[in-house]
Amino acid sequence: MSELLSNLQYKKEKLKKLLKDLHEGKDVEILKEEFKEVLKNISPIEIPLVEQELLKEGISAKNIAKMCDLHVEVFRESLEKSLNINEIPQDHPLHTLILENRNIMKDAEVLSIYARSIENSLENIRILLKELSQIGRTHYNREEMLIFPYLERRGITAVPTVLWTKHDEIRYKIKYLNELLEESENPDLESLKEQALKLSQLLSDMVYRENNILYPTLHILLSESEWRAIKEQEELFGYYKITPGNDWRPSEEPVHPFEIDPNVSPEKLMNLPQSLKNVVNGRLKPDESRFVRENDLKLDEGYLSLEEVSAIFKTIPVDVTFIDKDDRVRFFSGGERVFPRTPSVLGRPVQMCHPPRSVHIVNKILKAFKSGRRSSAEFWINMGGKLIYIRYIPVFDSRGNYLGTVEVTQDVSSMKKLEGEKRLLDWED
Repeated sequence: MSELLSNLQYKKEKLKKLLKDLHEGKDVEILKEEFKEVLKNISPIEIPLVEQELLKEGISAKNIAKMCDLHVEVFRESLEKSLNINEIPQDHPLHTLILENRNIMKDAEVLSIYARSIENSLENIRILLKELSQIGRTHYNREEMLIFPYLERRGITAVPTVLWTKHDEIRYKIKYLNELLEESENPDLESLKEQALKLSQLLSDMVYRENNILYPTLHILLSESEWRAIKEQEELFGYYKITPGNDWRPSEEPVHPFEIDPNVSPEKLMNLPQSLKNVVNGRLKPDESRFVRENDLKLDEGYLSLEEVSAIFKTIPVDVTFIDKDDRVRFFSGGERVFPRTPSVLGRPVQMCHPPRSVHIVNKILKAFKSGRRSSAEFWINMGGKLIYIRYIPVFDSRGNYLGTVEVTQDVSSMKKLEGEKRLLDWED
């Protein structure tokens, strides 16, 4: 026991010296080498013990957290050895993911340090948890929505399934911790500490899985055309604590999952990370289904047959009517409607579809739409015991030319009664 304490004392003093040097502005490159030497002699189990000793001596959690910058630098070097990050251009989607993981790794370590000094770090934890809640909306969401489909198409389904499950576990843990802090001004500190440490571990484990399994796999399998498609869509989801530029501009055209050849060559299969090869065991069942069918209509957001388009408009729980640029009714959706429509209305000037006393308002709305002064007009009326919501929205082409106006009508009576939430997992047959 005395030998263990003696070792801890020695390692603690080494870390204290590093902290002091860091605070005094010593060259980070020199400190990084010293830190690597310290890490060689400290096991993952001992790091929390050493940090705890430093906290007992009155060194603030904030100061101890500064060591995370050094740890991230060491972590970056180890990643470069396994993935050769220098081959990946700046602003490439994979480069962006790796940069985000450095931030996530650092924040996970900082959370762990704050958790061990919970009594003095509640406000810091509150702030950090708000930041961490963005990981699921940005980093994980991009992987799930933009990247996993390329693996699934190739028959690699187990890895995305496991990672998504782990992502959700992290999302839940962050939400739970935020609720613990919001529900009480004096939360149970022991419970909070325990859960925060678990979250820190979950985040670190996920970084390890991504850097050692997912990213090397993506680097081997995905073409520049696939990465370009990902790049063009990723801004929609946002990023975690970074803002990538647009310097990476491949000449290849973007290719989406349904457009790729899903077969993985034996050479690429052999180069995959060993842990992934163990999962697929040399057998992949790629999704070779033909997505685009003969006579499909190519829309901006997908492909549909004329029959599907008609059926969708008949099924959606809203009435849709389209008035063209000449103010004539060109289309209305079928099915059950709030306001009945028949083919006799097609080609009719919209002004003739309204009572004479309101025609001047219709004209004012259309004029405001055509000039670009207004982007919508909404109304709601009580009719037969139902609350009816009506919305007019101008429609423009990609060049900004006015195409017409769409009218969307919906019975929203049941929506007024909604309370709380009902999630997908709450559904019962």
